[in-house]
Amino acid sequence: MGLLAYLKTQFVVHLLIGFVFVVSGLVINFTQLCTLALWPFSKHLYRRINCRLAYSLWSQLVMLLEWWSCTECTLFTDQATVDHFGKEHVVVILNHNFEIDFLCGWTMCERFGVLGSSKVLAKRELLYVPLIGWTWYFLEIVFCKRKWEEDRDTVIEGLRRLANYPEYMWFLLYCEGTRFTETKHRISMEVAASKGLPPLKYHLLPRTKGFTTAVQCLRGTVAAIYDVTLNFRGNKNPSLLGILYGKKYEADMCVRRFPLEDIPADETGAAQWLHKLYQEKDALQEMYNQTGVFPGEQIKPARRPWTLLNFLCWATILLSPLFSFVLGVFASGSPLLILTFLGFVGAASFGVRRLIGVTEIEKGSSYGNQELKKKE
Repeated sequence: MGLLAYLKTQFVVHLLIGFVFVVSGLVINFTQLCTLALWPFSKHLYRRINCRLAYSLWSQLVMLLEWWSCTECTLFTDQATVDHFGKEHVVVILNHNFEIDFLCGWTMCERFGVLGSSKVLAKRELLYVPLIGWTWYFLEIVFCKRKWEEDRDTVIEGLRRLANYPEYMWFLLYCEGTRFTETKHRISMEVAASKGLPPLKYHLLPRTKGFTTAVQCLRGTVAAIYDVTLNFRGNKNPSLLGILYGKKYEADMCVRRFPLEDIPADETGAAQWLHKLYQEKDALQEMYNQTGVFPGEQIKPARRPWTLLNFLCWATILLSPLFSFVLGVFASGSPLLILTFLGFVGAASFGVRRLIGVTEIEKGSSYGNQELKKKE
């Protein structure tokens, strides 16, 4: 094991990475709070500044994927589709099977220059997660309770606000509503059977309300739908902890572009189109499981240096005073001061672990189990 590989497994190194992410995130959140003063005078300026502030935070996570774990991401698509990337507003539909699926989506956003302006339809609980939810709030992310009767007006209003967004955005939709588990899949297929819909083997039944509403509200702004089907070579099931330990994964993404004018404008037609899309996604996953590849040309977009440089900049600014402070604490010889510092380290470790826990499948929401509760 080389020195770098050894360092990637060390808890102290993980703690330092977490320290840089958390403290820089708090600085970024405070700066975002200050930018609210710009909103009454120039929404465009406010949005452009916050896109760059968000990039400075999100790119630290992308750095872990690209430079720390050296995970490779391969696109299965055609060059004509790639030529559109980063040059248009789009809605991205991604399967929700893995703990780091969002991170693979972000690395593609970063490589095509739309990471800071990327959007998502997020569950409202995430709004209260420090750093992540707070940053999303300033980015005008649309939050929902996943109860359509309560969400309808909020979602429509949030989507309409994005109609004149000044930078190209990729709006991510997890149409399945929650991460795939065997229990949720069984319940979902029971619902599909009751509605006369074909069964899906690798996906949950898509929830159509969010998709049809997004298409209706963003028509005229969004140019296309990107359907992304993600899988990992070797039947791997990666985690954010694995990335932090430097484990290398190989992600394959099949990307298909559908011009928005090809999507039916009415709600019923758009919902039927989405169900058909997920049947196609299921067939793509079946092909991948049998052959190990998706159809299409293999394209590997080059990683950019900005995520690494951004992290190194924050690390230089924040770790230098931290090391000076730690040396001062232990040089003081005060047992109370040393114990207080160690207690703070323990609390910080717990906090970072809780942030990582947000991505874990077994700690996911109970959304998708509602039909089971009704039966019981």
